[in-house]
Amino acid sequence: MALVEATTERIVAADPERVHAALADYAGTRGRLLPAQYTEYEVREGGQGAGTVVHWRLQATSKRVRDCLFEVTEPGPGQLVETDRNSSMVTTWTVTPAGAGRSKVVVSTTWQGATGVGGFFERTFAPKGLNRIQDEVLAALASDVEK
Repeated sequence: MALVEATTERIVAADPERVHAALADYAGTRGRLLPAQYTEYEVREGGQGAGTVVHWRLQATSKRVRDCLFEVTEPGPGQLVETDRNSSMVTTWTVTPAGAGRSKVVVSTTWQGATGVGGFFERTFAPKGLNRIQDEVLAALASDVEK
């Protein structure tokens, strides 16, 4: 199996602390940021940063739906790592300063892809689709924190 990765980034006109706080707020902000591809959003434990367990279904394509149950950790300043208990999927959010009152937000998702011809198509097309979805989340984040 090959590792598949999708990475998207955006500069947001808000301080890193504010951006990180919004991303870490699973009980409030995060649910509002998710586009239509996410359904059944539910915080099952915690709700603020590390220790949170959150569920959602992600419909990346008309045929591909992932039932996700993420456990959240914060390994370093400005980082949130969501590790799926149901698969090999791991999403890392990193917020760093990008000048006065600005932040760079990078979201990177990795998982062990399929093998063979199916794996080739997954490695080729899945990151592009997930990047579009992640870009929608980042746009909603920017809209929320830049108010």
